[in-house]
Amino acid sequence: MAQPFVLPDFYVPYPARLNPHVEAARTHTCDWARQMGMLEGSGIWEEEDLQSHDYALLCSYTHPDCDERALSLVTDWYTWVFFFDDHFLEIFKRTQDRAGGKAYLDRLPLFMPADPAAGMPEPTNPVEAGLADLWRRTVPSMSAAWRVRFAEATEHLLYESLWELDNINEGRIANPVEYIEMRRKVGGAPWSAGLVEYAAGAEVPERVAHSRPLRVLRDAFSDAVHLRNDLFSYQREVEDEGENSNGVLVLEKFLGCTTQEAAEAVNDLLTSRLQQFENTALTEVPALCLEHGLGPGEAAAVAAYTKGLQDWQSGGHEWHMRSSRYMNEGMVSGPSRTDGVIGTSALDIRNLFGRPAVSRLRSLTHVPHRKVGPSLLPEFDLPYPLTLNPHHEEARRRSLDWAEAMGLLDDIWDRPMAEGFDLALCSAGLDPDAGLEELVLSAQWLTWGTYGDDYYPFVFGRSRNLLGAKEQTSRFKACMPLDEPAAGTALAVNPMERSLADLWARTAGPMTDEARSQFRTAVDAMLDSWLWELHNQAQHRVPDPVDYIEMRRSTFGSELTMSLCRLRHAAELPPELFRSGTVRALEGSVMDYAALLNDLFSYQKEIEVEGEVHNGVLVLQTFFDCDYPTAVAMVDDLMRGRLRQYEHVKKHEVPLLYEDFGLGEKGRAAFGAYLRELEDWLAGILNWHRKVRRYGAEDVHAGSGTALLRRGPRGLGTSAARLASAFGALVP
Repeated sequence: MAQPFVLPDFYVPYPARLNPHVEAARTHTCDWARQMGMLEGSGIWEEEDLQSHDYALLCSYTHPDCDERALSLVTDWYTWVFFFDDHFLEIFKRTQDRAGGKAYLDRLPLFMPADPAAGMPEPTNPVEAGLADLWRRTVPSMSAAWRVRFAEATEHLLYESLWELDNINEGRIANPVEYIEMRRKVGGAPWSAGLVEYAAGAEVPERVAHSRPLRVLRDAFSDAVHLRNDLFSYQREVEDEGENSNGVLVLEKFLGCTTQEAAEAVNDLLTSRLQQFENTALTEVPALCLEHGLGPGEAAAVAAYTKGLQDWQSGGHEWHMRSSRYMNEGMVSGPSRTDGVIGTSALDIRNLFGRPAVSRLRSLTHVPHRKVGPSLLPEFDLPYPLTLNPHHEEARRRSLDWAEAMGLLDDIWDRPMAEGFDLALCSAGLDPDAGLEELVLSAQWLTWGTYGDDYYPFVFGRSRNLLGAKEQTSRFKACMPLDEPAAGTALAVNPMERSLADLWARTAGPMTDEARSQFRTAVDAMLDSWLWELHNQAQHRVPDPVDYIEMRRSTFGSELTMSLCRLRHAAELPPELFRSGTVRALEGSVMDYAALLNDLFSYQKEIEVEGEVHNGVLVLQTFFDCDYPTAVAMVDDLMRGRLRQYEHVKKHEVPLLYEDFGLGEKGRAAFGAYLRELEDWLAGILNWHRKVRRYGAEDVHAGSGTALLRRGPRGLGTSAARLASAFGALVP
C-alpha cells in the first residue's frame, strides 16, 4: 500500500545509542509474554507479531545505559502497554462497547496498590496478569511518592482510552488543544517518563517533581513522542483502524489542508516541543535546583532524568524507523544496528540547520513595537446571554475607592484610567447573581490581578530585573498565610502587598482549610505565570504554542476566578468531581476561549505599544510564518473549536459524570448552576472587552503604564525600572 504522505525531515539533534543487552531482553520478554497469555491463544498476538514489533529494540534504544535486569523489566512494561492497546482495540473499540470497556478499565487500578504488601484480585485476562506481575517486580525499588505518580499516569493512560472510544463512536475529530491534552494521557508518554526514572536510577526528588520546569520537561517530552508516533502511525491508525485520534488528521481538518501539509505542520510542532524541552532544560532546570537547594545527589538525579528523556527521544525515533508496526518505507537502509554506537538519524545536517533552525530563529527575532493598527476582531457569535449584576455601579465606586486607598492608583494607574478599565463591569457579568459585598470583592480581585499583570512587565520586564520579580513574588505569597489569613497584613510594605493581604484576609478567612488551600494554589499559579512571562521577555522569545496556551490560563487569572465559582458549590458537590477529566475539559475550553478573546482585543496594545511577545495571535503568526489576518482567522477557528468542545462535553460527558459520581437531583442542580456560571463568565468577559476604555485604537496609547512614565514607579525592585521607563517613553 502506498504511503499517504512523504515523511518529513525530523529534528533529531542527539545520536541514538543501543543498549548492549538487547538480545537478552528480546529472549526474556518473549518468554514473559507467553507466560502471561499474550501470545498463542490470546486472539491478539502470535509470537511473530511480538518479534516483528521488537519492543526490546525500542527499549534498548530508549534506555541505552541501564543493566540487563532493568532493561528486561522495562521491555516487559512496554510489551504490556502495547498489548493493552491492541487488546482494547479488538475487544472494545472495534465493537464500540463503551460499557464493557469501562468495566474492564475499572478493574485495572486494583492491580497497582500503593502498598506493595496489599492484595490483588485474581487476574482474569493477560492484561491484568501482566500488570500484576510488573507492579510486584517494579515498586520495591521506588519510593511511595513515585508509586503514586506512576500509578496515576498508568490510570490516565488506561481510562482515557474511553475518550478515544467516544470519539470513534461519534465520528468526532478533536480540536488541536484538546488533542494535545488528551494525547498526553492516552498516549502514555508521561508514563514512559516514570519508567525513565526507574531505568536511569534517577528518581526525581518529590519536592521538585511537580514544579513547572519538570512538568514542562515531561509534557514537552510527551508531546514530541506522541506527535512523532502520529506521523509514523497515520497509515495504520487512520486508514486501517479508523482512528480519529491522530495529530496529522487533527491538523488536516483544523487547517483545511492536504495530508502532506498537515504532516509538515505536525513535524513543525514536534520540533517546537523539542526546542521547548531544550530551552527549559538549559534555562529553568538549573535555577530550580539552586532555588530549592538540591544537594549534589538530587541535582545529579534531575540531570540524569533529563538526559534519560533526551535519550528516549532519539531512541524512540530510531525504533520508529525500523519497526514493522509503522509506516517507514525508505527511512533506513540496511539491517537494524546492534553495535550500540550511534543511530543514523542524527547524521543528517538538515535536522540541525534546515527548517528547525529557521523556526527557532523566528521565535527569537520578533521585531517589537511594529505598527499594526487597530486590532482585527472576528464575529463573536457566543450563544450565551449576558446578564449584568444590578450592583455594578456601587461595586465600581467602592472598588475604585479601595484601589485608591491602597495606593494602586498612585503608580502605573491613576483614577481616570482605572475608571475607564471598569473592572467592576467584568465582575457584574461574571457574577450576575452575586450580592453587593460578594461583587465588590470580585471587582477588587480583578482590579488587583489586572494591575499586577500590567505592573510586572513594565517594572520588572523592561529592566530585566528577574531577581526583583522573584523577591516580590515571594513576598506576595508570604502575605497569604494558610493558617492565619489575617496575619499577612502585618508583612505588607507596599501598595500591591497591602491590597493583596487585605483581599486574602477577607476572602480566605471564612473558608475551610481545604478550600483555602485550593484558592491559594490558584493565586500562586497566576503569580508564577507572571514570572514565566518575564523569563520569556528576558530572552525576547515568542513562546512555543502549546506552552503558551497552557500558561495563558494562569496569566489571565482563569484559575483564580473559577476557584471562587467552585467554592459556591463546595457543599453540594464532591471535591473529586472537580478533578475529573470531564470538568477539566469544560473549564479548559472556557479558559482558552476567554484568554484568546483577550489576545484578539489586546493585539494592538500589546504588539504595537508594549512590545510584548505574549499574545496568541503573535504566537500563531510566528509558528506558522503567516500574516496578521491569517493568524486572527486561526485564533477564531481555535476559539470556535474550544466552544464546540465545551458544548460537546456538556451534552455527551456530563450525563456520564452524573452517573459516575452518583449525583442526585440536588447535586445535578448544583452542577447545572456551575455550568451556567461558566457561561456567564464567557458572556461577561466578552461584554467587558467590548465596552471598556482599554483596547480600542483611541485607548491603547494612553493605557497602562502612562502614569508610570509621568511619575516613575515605586516599591520593591523598581529603582532599575525608572531608567527603563524613561527610555521606554521614547519608543515609537
